[in-house]
Amino acid sequence: MWRLPGLLSQAAAAGRAAARTRSSDVRGSKGFSSGGDGSPLPRGWLRRLWVEELKREKEAARRLGGGALVCKAEGVGEDSLGYLANAARAFVNSGSAAAGIDKVRAGGAARGEVAPSKGGHYDPKDLPYLEAKLEPLLSRANLLIARDVEWANIMFAFEQESRYIIMDPLFSQSPVGYIREKSNVIFRQLLRSRRPFTAQFTDAMGNEIFTVRRPFWFINSSIYAEVDGKEVGVVHRRWHLWRRIYDLNKQFAVVENPGFWNWTFTLIDEDENVLAQIDRNWRGIGFELFTDAGQYAIRFGDDGQSSRLGLGSDIEELNVVRPLSLPERAVALALAVSLDSDYFSRRGGWGLPFLIATE
Repeated sequence: MWRLPGLLSQAAAAGRAAARTRSSDVRGSKGFSSGGDGSPLPRGWLRRLWVEELKREKEAARRLGGGALVCKAEGVGEDSLGYLANAARAFVNSGSAAAGIDKVRAGGAARGEVAPSKGGHYDPKDLPYLEAKLEPLLSRANLLIARDVEWANIMFAFEQESRYIIMDPLFSQSPVGYIREKSNVIFRQLLRSRRPFTAQFTDAMGNEIFTVRRPFWFINSSIYAEVDGKEVGVVHRRWHLWRRIYDLNKQFAVVENPGFWNWTFTLIDEDENVLAQIDRNWRGIGFELFTDAGQYAIRFGDDGQSSRLGLGSDIEELNVVRPLSLPERAVALALAVSLDSDYFSRRGGWGLPFLIATE
């Protein structure tokens, strides 16, 4: 991959040797424009040699799956070839391209540099990294999500970005994470609950865990859970006149709520076994009539942690057929955000808000 400098050095040495043995001046420049037999080396040949070598380097980079290779007309930077050099050494030592890639990835894992590239979907091989990213927030058996009071919405019907606090029911005194919406202020006022937005899920220290992205919708809403810009799951809403139906991540689960005043959303699999449950809790007449500050209890199934620690929780244990994986739990939290936007958002104004008739 680095044969170009060697070829140029050989050409230069041949040119200098020819210059010493010949009485006439060497035509050309830079001491390597003549061959060993005294014949001139055409510049077109050197140019083609350079172009071909660059093509080989790019093709090798694509085959080995290395980092970005930055090639410039005046030369190749050493920093841009570092990752590719490691891949090449591993390739030569192992005798196969697949083993070389595995060795480079293993070396990067030891240094904590194995975050998958952005865009697209996660592969099964990326699951260890994905679980390590989600574990600080989603490894708990139950979570409480409470929405902050939006005073501008109450008093002036000015739609604000939604803010949520994530709590562990076993340690409800301090938050374990936050949810912060990011959206356009004009879209919030015009589109209200149908506005496009992204929401960032962070831990208590403000470190991003994952994000959800919800595009504009007209009839059926969708929301996507993403980690480092790569999709890990999606929630699609199905239209029904009164029932609230959602499909989660290519139907690893479905929610079929009977509607009206039922505020329990149960995730069930294709065999109608319970996987998780989202309950919207009643917070009092003042909160429910005049604010958007709802509270959601998400139950993934208690693994016995509360009984082992001797701690009490206000959330009843849920018996599930299997525990959800951490990426599936991220999709369940995305569902909670979508439920809050679809059914429990209100429009305020001068202290007398009223429900938006969206259904």
